[in-house]
Amino acid sequence: MKILVTAKRVTDPYTTLTLKKDGGGPDLADVDYKMNPFCEIAVEEALKIIEDFGEGEIIVAGIGEDEATKEIRTGLAMGAHRGILVECEEEELDSDLVAQILKAIVDKEEPDLVILGKQATDGDSNQVGQLLAEYLGWPQATFAYKIEINDDDDGAEVMREVDGGVETESLSFPAVITTDL
Repeated sequence: MKILVTAKRVTDPYTTLTLKKDGGGPDLADVDYKMNPFCEIAVEEALKIIEDFGEGEIIVAGIGEDEATKEIRTGLAMGAHRGILVECEEEELDSDLVAQILKAIVDKEEPDLVILGKQATDGDSNQVGQLLAEYLGWPQATFAYKIEINDDDDGAEVMREVDGGVETESLSFPAVITTDL
């Protein structure tokens, strides 16, 4: 099984900001960055799937400036096998462009499954996973808290919390899944 996961670079919410001496706002040179927490969950879930499956490959993809390699390395340190960085100016990125870039990666890598965090903590737009599934024409499950691969390895049962309980979605591979806490 081949799984593509994302490693979005976001500001660390625990960074202490200092103001510029000229009063021009925060000094962004002091800002720390880390992997989006929902992307960390996606990597962890991919690792569990590969461990249960017995074999496979996890590819961590990051999009942004060269500094985004840190988040890809985080995914590799967690146990992923390869990393891909698509370099671009982060200011130019929006959900649609990110989904289109990920589609190009999927077209080249041909994974069985793409797992993304449900949203990034910096933008909170919750759009990339759904856009990517639409562009690929693949089934999707959003807000997953548990993924179980079917015994015949051709799909998964995805459990997601909804108002009033738990909903289970069945989907066949290839598929896109977004993870929740």
